[in-house]
Amino acid sequence: MSANDFFFLLSPSPTTMLGTALVLLLVYFFSSRNQDCGKEPPGPRPLPLLGNILQLDPHKPHNTLCKLSKKYGSVFTVYFGPKKVVVLAGYKTVKQALIGQAQEFGEREITPLTMALSQGHGILFTNGDSWKEMRHFALTNLRDFGMGKKAAEETIIQECQYLIQEFEKHEGKAFDTNHLLNYAASNVISSIVYGSRFEYSDPQFQAMVDRINENIRLAGTASTQLYNVFPWLGNWIKSSRTIRKNIKMNVGDMRDLIRHLKETMNTHMCRGIVDSFLIRKQKEENSGVLDSHYHEENLIFTVANLFAAGTDTTGTTLRWSLLLMAKYPHIQDQVQEELSRAIGSRQVGVEDRKNLPFTDAVIHETQRLANVLPIAIPHITSQDVTFQGYFIKKGTPVYPLLMSVLNDESEWESPHSFNPAHFLDENGKFVRRDAFMPFSAGRRACLGESLARMELFLFFTSLLQYFRFTPPPGMTEDELDLTPAVGFTLNPTRHTLCAVRQF
Repeated sequence: MSANDFFFLLSPSPTTMLGTALVLLLVYFFSSRNQDCGKEPPGPRPLPLLGNILQLDPHKPHNTLCKLSKKYGSVFTVYFGPKKVVVLAGYKTVKQALIGQAQEFGEREITPLTMALSQGHGILFTNGDSWKEMRHFALTNLRDFGMGKKAAEETIIQECQYLIQEFEKHEGKAFDTNHLLNYAASNVISSIVYGSRFEYSDPQFQAMVDRINENIRLAGTASTQLYNVFPWLGNWIKSSRTIRKNIKMNVGDMRDLIRHLKETMNTHMCRGIVDSFLIRKQKEENSGVLDSHYHEENLIFTVANLFAAGTDTTGTTLRWSLLLMAKYPHIQDQVQEELSRAIGSRQVGVEDRKNLPFTDAVIHETQRLANVLPIAIPHITSQDVTFQGYFIKKGTPVYPLLMSVLNDESEWESPHSFNPAHFLDENGKFVRRDAFMPFSAGRRACLGESLARMELFLFFTSLLQYFRFTPPPGMTEDELDLTPAVGFTLNPTRHTLCAVRQF
């Protein structure tokens, strides 16, 4: 054997490497399918290596999954490449899994993307004792710093005034509401986390919010889905590189903010969640606690998770609400008539919700129709489980299809139309519906739900008191597009509205 032959064996050609990889993937694919002991959920026949990728709409996979549920039922299997996923569709099925069998379906799937987003720390993309401790800490402190209480209400009302001032600067001319609504929502969670808000013109604040929004948009693109299926492609996929870059920059900014809070901290006056975490961290260090969960990386990514979750979904839902008011002016008329009759010109408060049933119904119907999070952040089974007669193996990714709950034809009278009557009884009183599940459910339900509900109510009512929202000049209501843009969450496509002062 010559030296060249020897080095050829050590350095196989790209074709040889690709062939080897394909063989290994095929062995894994077929062996994993044959390991199941029991009847697995049905689903479309997958192709080797590719699975069912070619059958899914890469830009709107939730739509394809809803269509597949019509054929295969409320529990079915799809393959994202070689990865087998169980999809749960419809209100009763999702409720049974996430609430009735919360322990078995309560773990989080950790994908290449979510590992990049949190690096195994924080709340959203972790499991085990660290997740339990960080979730408990965050929930306790959100409540301590006002979630669901008067303190949070005052913070939101103050932010409403700043937002109204920004809207007024446009003097009734058409503008894109996207940035301002995201900044307002972000400032509410920032006040609770850091103990203070940011000016809308603060370049660091703008950059942090914009990076979060870009990452959430990119997380729903076909290229990022491909990265999750074949992570070794990561360096060649632009969206995954951009996501990692944005995370690195936001983590750097958060470290700077936390460093400043640490330098100015007074242990006798807790300003926000960061202070509370730092005080707890210091106590555990002084007590010699081993393997403490209160370390800097958990602080950084817990703050990052709260900041992202408290910005995107609330800001996006508010954007949908204003677009729908411009799209359906007769609904806007009824909201403003109710506000004028029940409130007048004074500031709306949380206690006014019971006197504003139609307005409350409009907000809920906006959340239902917009279905901002069409697929819940993926779960994974914590153990082997038999569910509705099907065997699902431990470690199987599970996708609760929230869109199918909010559009469930057996639960909603007109699921595909904007109909506030879904939340009103025959006497015009507000009624809450069991199938209203925009915040998911069970162990992984949104921990800031009560804060988000308060924000949506106060921001929406305050804006509708002051402004009439209309399409830009030259455009009719019918021309306003309700098609959502591509993203992990469903945002309205880019548009402008006019906010005309009412008095």
